[in-house]
Amino acid sequence: MTGRELSRPRRRRERGSLNPDDIIDGAFELAEQVSVDGLSMPLLGKHLDVGVTSIYWYFRKKDDLLNAMTDRALRQYIYAVPYPSVDAHDWRESLSRHARTMRKAFLNNPILCDLVLIRSALSQHAARLGAEQVERTVASLVTAGLSVDEAFAVYSAVNLHVQGSVVLQRLHDKNQELGSDATAYYDVIRIEPETTPLLAAAMAEGRRSGAPDERNFEWGLQCILDHAKRAIDAQQR
Repeated sequence: MTGRELSRPRRRRERGSLNPDDIIDGAFELAEQVSVDGLSMPLLGKHLDVGVTSIYWYFRKKDDLLNAMTDRALRQYIYAVPYPSVDAHDWRESLSRHARTMRKAFLNNPILCDLVLIRSALSQHAARLGAEQVERTVASLVTAGLSVDEAFAVYSAVNLHVQGSVVLQRLHDKNQELGSDATAYYDVIRIEPETTPLLAAAMAEGRRSGAPDERNFEWGLQCILDHAKRAIDAQQR
């Protein structure tokens, strides 16, 4: 799912026919060029070739527009990353697939990441929808054999693990896009065989300490799932 897929192709519009969907479409198109942070009502008016007051008629402030964009982004996200249907036989595979797909969706779509994870200001509708999806996942994990408390903890850990790795990567990418001198510590950590031989050996195998890369993500995910399996096994004894 790309940022462009969050907006429908915009057809030539007759004068006076502007509507909220047109504005949201244009906002996503513009955000691809200037980022969510760079999006402004005057710029959007120029992009849509309308007076900015026409936009304020539907969205009184930028936050209202961002809420509408977030709602659409979440609808697209939920279709792209369906919450897992877990049973006693395939809970690990389905939860792993869900975590990987969720991470990929956010990494592949910076606009989605900025709206949902970094901005983190959801409308009441979006927040309610998210809670209902999490409820279904926790219920599925309970069916697989976890207690309610363990099921909630496991899914919370998976969700936090995915979101943390994505946000770290996105912040790194944003700094690079802005030409900032800020550098992630894992890119500049000083490793010398004479003083840090163990770290040097690990780095020689392609590891990066604390980096939100595929290898570290998979390691953390499997640790969470291993804990869940031990909890299920303990419940079944």
